[in-house]
Amino acid sequence: MFGMGFTEILLIAVVAILFLGPDKLPDAMVSIAKFIKGAKEMISEAKTSLAEEVNIEDLKKEALSYKAKLDEATEELQGFKNINPMEQLNEEMNSVKENFEAITQKPTETTTTQVEPKQKEISFKKKSIKESTLKEVKDENGGDNN
Repeated sequence: MFGMGFTEILLIAVVAILFLGPDKLPDAMVSIAKFIKGAKEMISEAKTSLAEEVNIEDLKKEALSYKAKLDEATEELQGFKNINPMEQLNEEMNSVKENFEAITQKPTETTTTQVEPKQKEISFKKKSIKESTLKEVKDENGGDNN
């Protein structure tokens, strides 16, 4: 114990009995035992708190690394923050409105193009088929269909 041998402990006990006497020796031993027990508890508490502090330091480092990553992502997204979808929609609506106005606007000069030549007279007269034409059509179709 404490790097002391049996003879050294016996020497300390003899000196303690001589100085304290048999009356005060048991109280002194109890006080020394309480002191040693308290010292052990304080040492264990110090170890626990030190371990917690080290753990807290690790947690702080981890939190700071997450914060750095979050800051990087925020900087990347900063460009997207300035985009306003309502502005784009308004621009598109204005272009559609301008196109609609351009299409529906009445032209100042009326230009007409004539697709077919205008006929002076419309008649519903039946064209007559000549007998020779009828024979030619029958011959082309492969004979008599009567």
